[in-house]
Amino acid sequence: MISVLLRRVLVFALTFLGLLVHFARPLAAQAISQRGFVDVRDTVFAEVVRNDQQRQVNDLLVREEVFVKPWSWLQLAAGADFRLNSHGQVDTRRRLDFDDRTLLRPAAAIRRLTATFTAKHLTIVAGKQFVRWGNADILNPTDRFAPRDYLNVVDTDLLPVLGGRATLQFGAETLDGVFVPRLTPSRLPLFSQRWTVLPPEAVGLTIADGGALLPTGSQQGVRWRHAGEHLEVSASFYDGFYNLATIAVEQVGPAVRLVRVYPILRSYGAELAVPTSLVTFKGEGAYFTSPNPADREFVLYVIEIERQIGEWMLNGGYIGERETRAGAAFRFAPDEGLAESIIARAAYTVDPRRTIAVEGAVRQTGDGGYAKVEFSEALESHWRLTLTGVAIGGHADDFLGQYHRNSYAAVGLRFSF
Repeated sequence: MISVLLRRVLVFALTFLGLLVHFARPLAAQAISQRGFVDVRDTVFAEVVRNDQQRQVNDLLVREEVFVKPWSWLQLAAGADFRLNSHGQVDTRRRLDFDDRTLLRPAAAIRRLTATFTAKHLTIVAGKQFVRWGNADILNPTDRFAPRDYLNVVDTDLLPVLGGRATLQFGAETLDGVFVPRLTPSRLPLFSQRWTVLPPEAVGLTIADGGALLPTGSQQGVRWRHAGEHLEVSASFYDGFYNLATIAVEQVGPAVRLVRVYPILRSYGAELAVPTSLVTFKGEGAYFTSPNPADREFVLYVIEIERQIGEWMLNGGYIGERETRAGAAFRFAPDEGLAESIIARAAYTVDPRRTIAVEGAVRQTGDGGYAKVEFSEALESHWRLTLTGVAIGGHADDFLGQYHRNSYAAVGLRFSF
């Protein structure tokens, strides 16, 4: 089965690369660049869980991106991902995905397809792209245009969105406007796998996926940022939808059907960074509200202190939350799940070829926490080895603690080209 899928992925990859080369050839005299890699990863979990008996998962990711700059004011970019997985996490249908709206990761997907127009003070990016807001390191409450893939809750990937972004910059002042015509939802853990932890009362029930009720409206936002020498501050507004789903439970005979719903969201955010001779103080927070009185309203914020000492980059802080209105429904919310936690991150550059990074979070009650250690080494000019270890502990009724059986180790090997 894996060999058949591998052949399909290679056919997709070669076809995509051939098209890029064909259309780029007339512009050969202009600036053309590319980057890509082949990444193989083996993950081994310490234990089996009630709804998932698989302890070893293998992944293959092939990524290729091409950039063409025919004129100084225009850059075109295209990129695609091709995937395989040994644990049923990839949609193996023969299709090239553009929407990123499937429960499974697509076997072949357009990752980037943009045109970037640049003038003296104005930059416009149109197409499928990544939009990031925020200045904190582990959690960004203001980052509303950045859905994620949560098939592994503690090792997530960003998903691109289709839309337009215009940025005006005058000296230290930046004004950023974003319009996205439709929602790209975050990809939730699969109901039948270990990152969905079912309550004891669900044992013996038949649980069916009722699909998603995706909204049809647009998302838009604006962000102002001042980047001065002694102060960096920003304010933002977002009007759209949660990209994290509220789970509606429906009883259908002897079965339970779970339906994903995406409520209306408006958020008001702010960021602050103050560098000093000793440390840099960072703060980021957002107020989340909704016109629906049944939806939850709350404030989520991050406070951090950052310092560089030689080859060490050290960061520590706190994620806080204050609820202003309780919600009636259950929502899968990893960002809120980290609330009321002490966080830390340390990165050490051993030499130009090797790095070590450690990060973690512990709930202030001690009910849950995780630690992640990653060692990366460049073996040759194109090869990189990455070793990762994740330890999770805590009580079953805590967001982090519920994954206490999901500690794992992983080894990844990447060839870049």
